[in-house]
Amino acid sequence: MSRILPVSEQLIIQTLAAKGFSSRRIARELGINRRTVARYAGSVDSKCTTLGGEVTAGSQVGEEAKCTTVAKEVTAGPGVLTVSKCTTPELQVTAGSAVVAESKCTTEAGKVTAGSRSLCAPHAGVIKAMVEQGLTAQRIWQDLRVGHGFAGSYEAVKRFVNRVKARVPQRVWRLESQAGEEVQVDFMQGPMVIDADGRKRRTWILRMVLSCSRKGYSEGVFRQDTESFLRALENGLRYFGGTTLLLNLDNLKAGVLKADWTDPEFNPKFAAFCRHYGMTAMPCRAYHPQHKGKVERSVAFLRGSALQGRQFGNLSELNEHLRHWEETVADTRIHGTTRQQVRAMFEEERPHLQPLPVSLFPAYQEAQRSVHQDGYVEVAKAYYEAPLEWVGRRVWVQWDGRRVAILNDKQECLVTHARLEPGKFTRTRGVRGFDGGVAFHIQQWSRRAAALGPAAAQWASQVLAKRGAEALRSVMGLCALGRTHRAAHIDGACAKALASGTDTSLRLKDLRRLLKAGSSAPTQTLMPFLDRHELIRPLDHYGQFVRHHAEAANPSHPTTTTTTPDEHAQQPQSPSPLPAPQRPDPQPGSAPPGSNQQPSAA
Repeated sequence: MSRILPVSEQLIIQTLAAKGFSSRRIARELGINRRTVARYAGSVDSKCTTLGGEVTAGSQVGEEAKCTTVAKEVTAGPGVLTVSKCTTPELQVTAGSAVVAESKCTTEAGKVTAGSRSLCAPHAGVIKAMVEQGLTAQRIWQDLRVGHGFAGSYEAVKRFVNRVKARVPQRVWRLESQAGEEVQVDFMQGPMVIDADGRKRRTWILRMVLSCSRKGYSEGVFRQDTESFLRALENGLRYFGGTTLLLNLDNLKAGVLKADWTDPEFNPKFAAFCRHYGMTAMPCRAYHPQHKGKVERSVAFLRGSALQGRQFGNLSELNEHLRHWEETVADTRIHGTTRQQVRAMFEEERPHLQPLPVSLFPAYQEAQRSVHQDGYVEVAKAYYEAPLEWVGRRVWVQWDGRRVAILNDKQECLVTHARLEPGKFTRTRGVRGFDGGVAFHIQQWSRRAAALGPAAAQWASQVLAKRGAEALRSVMGLCALGRTHRAAHIDGACAKALASGTDTSLRLKDLRRLLKAGSSAPTQTLMPFLDRHELIRPLDHYGQFVRHHAEAANPSHPTTTTTTPDEHAQQPQSPSPLPAPQRPDPQPGSAPPGSNQQPSAA
């Protein structure tokens, strides 16, 4: 079975044979048997192969052409035979295919060859103007369909736009930094390791590179959250022994909440970290990795040199390997751009780094919380009171092992609390709505009442002694009168109420009435109670009267006798058990009581 040559070799044989090369020479140059060369050279039905712009026949007009031309003249010689399948020299029309046939060949300058006229060609000027305005291919295709009646596909417009853009190459400037001026950071995907629970987890590696010396630092973490990012970033700065003026990073959420070239919105905790270490964060433009090209190239170097083909049991093993690789491989290499050893350049840059702060960045956690209707926010299953005006709103909370701070959106501290155990509240109210126990508040409000005056203190003491805890609200109302009345007036009203000596004097509404009346309020006159008087019989006499009638009603030896009126008149009258009341002596010339005698005129 004869060997079938690739199409490229077949075309070379046909091209050389058309130029007059003998089969022997072609076989010698290509290392192919002469009979094989003769078999392919003898097929003169070449469909579309040109030599230096010459037109070759072999296909009829209107026949579908494959359009393969030779861009350069083939030179006989070892290893010099090259053929380009889709390149026409100097925009010459290839023969062998009809002009109306669709061709996919383009020239080196990006122009369409004859026979493959693009549907976008009539609108070339319009498309170029739109490209200069920065419009996308999708927008240009939409505008062409609406405003110019374009019937082609979106892919045709996209290909034409790409050719137009290819004519205007954009220059990328190399950026070099001074010693101690900039550090670039970036995350890369790391290998799988085993975590503490025995599960396989994906790791992420933070790569830091000093822009001047190319000194690097790498650390693996499990997450790209703010806490892990700042801890790794801090470890890298401590490893370098100083900080830089600028921190160049991309727009990861752990550092940048909202990407903006002129006014980015930083993560509040990341901004506090930069202030702590005296650095200025400079995020690069979105989708422009060339703005931090040094760390991007270093990431590729790390992946290929340190991680490719290696496996690690846990995160600690990974970080230990990265540290050893940094010292033995990365630091000892001669950098391809600077042509100097990285370790030697770092020793020159080290004195230019800013000194590190004395303390580490506070290792607190941070999150947003909603202030509940009761005025508390929940942090680690404990409850902390927020200002009243923030009820129902969102606040930032920072906490560590000792304190909890509540902040507003501008990272301004609203209130700070000591860390509580789970289930505890910073402040609670008692069963009656008081801050604390009832006994404590009785003592507190009694002291406040005593500050109004001695009479007020006595009034509060008596009302509490009589009514108990129920009277606490009355004492609170007494103290509240100090908002609208002077303490002397309140104390005077309490003195008047106490002087009355009645139960109603211990009511708060009576004090309000006395305060409303003011000095015109009458003072009740106290009448002394008399125990003895000439008009008052002693109580002993009433006792004898009761005993006498009791004996008369139940005699010890009762007897029944009948007497006549005369006998009854002759019987002596028993004296009354009560003495007759003493009456004042009559005045001279006055008639005795009970007589109708008129006093004489003499």
